[in-house]
Amino acid sequence: MAFVERHGIVCESVRRGEIPSLADAIAGEAIRGNWWSHPRSQSIFTLTRAVRDAPQVLVCRLVDAKISFVHERLWPALVRIADRWPRERLARITELHRADGKHVIEQLPFPDWVPATQIVQGRRMGEAVAIAALQLVSG
Repeated sequence: MAFVERHGIVCESVRRGEIPSLADAIAGEAIRGNWWSHPRSQSIFTLTRAVRDAPQVLVCRLVDAKISFVHERLWPALVRIADRWPRERLARITELHRADGKHVIEQLPFPDWVPATQIVQGRRMGEAVAIAALQLVSG
């Protein structure tokens, strides 16, 4: 969680420019190929799922339509300049594990998941401030 909070925006398993990969951070090295084949795959799975379950983290497809984690401190900036991304990239993703063993992905559309206080903060935020806060992410 500290890694996501410090960086603000993190990809789950791919590195994109200046945006770090949580899987790489957990592994302690850049992972080539699928992280499931890495010796630390169980740790990667456990820790990425813990981050996915954290209420202060938005799980979405912000960066290159890949699983991305956005810490709540950046949510007002997302609100302010949300029009720079396709809406579906800002949907909150939740992975559900059904009793039959299947995994189902549910999406809560933007801005339905955004707390009212964060919406107010975002609307009051200057565009330049929002852009600076999210400078590592392109639309």
